[in-house]
Amino acid sequence: MNQNNPAPGAARAGGATVAETLATDSREVPAPLLDQSYQFLGDDDIDCSRYISADFARKEFDRLWNRCWQWVCREEHIPDVGDNYVYQIGPYSVIVVRSSADGIRAFINSCPHRATRILGGEGTGFSNAFTCPFHGWSFSLDGCLQALPARWDFPHVSEETHSLQPVQCETWGGFVFINLDTHAGPLADYLEVLPAHFSHFPLERRRVRLHVQKTLPANWKAAQEAFMEAYHNFETHDGPNGANAQYDIFGKYVSRFIHNIGNYSAESLADYPGDKWRAPPLSENEILQMLSVFGLEHDEVPAGKTAREVAAQDLRHKLGEALGIDFSATSDTLMLDSIEYHLFPNMFFFPGITVSMVYRFRPNGEDVDSSLFDFLILEPLAEGAQHPQPPEPVCLSVEQSYTEAEGLGWLGPVYDEDTGNLALQQQGFKTARKPGITLGNYQESRIRRVHMTLDEFLEEAGNE
Repeated sequence: MNQNNPAPGAARAGGATVAETLATDSREVPAPLLDQSYQFLGDDDIDCSRYISADFARKEFDRLWNRCWQWVCREEHIPDVGDNYVYQIGPYSVIVVRSSADGIRAFINSCPHRATRILGGEGTGFSNAFTCPFHGWSFSLDGCLQALPARWDFPHVSEETHSLQPVQCETWGGFVFINLDTHAGPLADYLEVLPAHFSHFPLERRRVRLHVQKTLPANWKAAQEAFMEAYHNFETHDGPNGANAQYDIFGKYVSRFIHNIGNYSAESLADYPGDKWRAPPLSENEILQMLSVFGLEHDEVPAGKTAREVAAQDLRHKLGEALGIDFSATSDTLMLDSIEYHLFPNMFFFPGITVSMVYRFRPNGEDVDSSLFDFLILEPLAEGAQHPQPPEPVCLSVEQSYTEAEGLGWLGPVYDEDTGNLALQQQGFKTARKPGITLGNYQESRIRRVHMTLDEFLEEAGNE
């Protein structure tokens, strides 16, 4: 390969790579974080119509959302028999219910009599049985038809023909997943590397500390793509980190980035305009000051140490005391870094300790120009501790700031920046004379993989 003209997708920013940074970690790094799995997937533009076309959105409802796995809730949302959760995705509505002490089932939220939705808005509830609010047909927690008024008039109705329609339902990592496709393959196949990787950082031993749901003024794909790369950090967040993030594509459904925090390198910013972050180089003390949003104990870096080491150790102590957990052996990267796995089409899982979120992006009803962004902060549970009842979601409108979500802290302004460009982008899709968007070969490769897999869903369903 010619170093001055590398093969497509082979070019990288200058400075230390993620692998080189992890090699200096003060603790052993979990093996999955040392994996590297990049693929060059092409460089064709992505058509803007995919974000603004009502016809394209209808195809997604007909061929994607009713055929893909997606998480509905956490198991602790439905801990007791009769607890249920209603999940909405576009025109579809699903009831997930704890039908027995060790059983979770899911059903189409529609009465087989005259199709009325049995339960209303999204979220948690409780019932010993399901009763249609229109005519009173009732169903057991396992979906079987129990009773109906004036049974004499329905000799053609039976438990076999008119019970609730089941939906595939499985669990992983403390999450409850559904798939509306009756012929879908098992969730384990869909998860690809996630079970093996997350065996090192089990999400089932986390609790929901905060749940925020924000309405965003953009198509669900554009909204999630704002979180799939660190390329935007320099301009959107006015910060020097991100150029050296590592991007991995593990298969059709799973990708990842690892974005080191506190590994500032002037060399990595050589191609960025201006010299704000390049000259003179930041000292370790200046880098530590940038990490002070974490509420660190130290404001100076001792000789022979790095800002990353100091910040990670401070967080081990601070979070360990707050959560009752011994983090003494936890790596710097898990304590500090933004490590983000994406599961097609719309789910994000973070295994880190300080950056410990999960995301979900979905259409806002059937509106192509807006979406719903759910994010949960998952806090590690102490050994032997039971899952508490999850908090109700804090719902924010398009106009509201994330800073209005109490408990979000330093992340509030960051999320305002992350989603602050979405309205302009959605408008730009419609204004653009250039018919498609252009993606970087490396930093935006995860976005391309999502569109490729989406095309496979649309084409496969179209050929059935």
